[in-house]
Amino acid sequence: MVRTVSLVIRNLLFTVAVPGLGGFWVPWQILTRDGHTPVPVAWEAVVVIAAGIALYVWCTWNFAAVGDGTPGPWDAPRRVVVVGPHRWVRNPIYIAALLVVLGQAWLFMSLPLVAYAGAMALCCHLFVIGYEEPTLRRRFGGAYVEYQRTVPRWIPRPPRRAAQAAAGHTAAAGPDATSGGAGR
Repeated sequence: MVRTVSLVIRNLLFTVAVPGLGGFWVPWQILTRDGHTPVPVAWEAVVVIAAGIALYVWCTWNFAAVGDGTPGPWDAPRRVVVVGPHRWVRNPIYIAALLVVLGQAWLFMSLPLVAYAGAMALCCHLFVIGYEEPTLRRRFGGAYVEYQRTVPRWIPRPPRRAAQAAAGHTAAAGPDATSGGAGR
């Protein structure tokens, strides 16, 4: 029970500190930097934002339930998570964050938020190839290499049987779990 409560608290703290700041606080600062209150103009964009939030929650749940960790590199899952969205793409958490920011850009018709999303995408990609993937290869060895071989980094694709077999139905974190799981 104490372990479960600890895991929930750690995931909530990570969620407030990282996606909360990067996905909501920074965009709000961008939108209000001139002292204006942004006015929503494309309400259909709320569906994109909600999809990003739902994807993030699903992935975080899997990191906790299957990988016994959080999306944070300092408290990553203990096993490679190859369940749920991580069966389709190695970095669904980063994709979720981009959906939230792009959804806000659409909601407020904000080109500065589109530029911010582009910068986020570039930073995520550089982090994944420069730190996360090498760290996960060292930590998980052949299991992660097979995961890389069978599951795409950014463009979702229906799972292949080889990916399921490689996972051995063991959950781990895709490159999302930096230094402890599989993708974010």
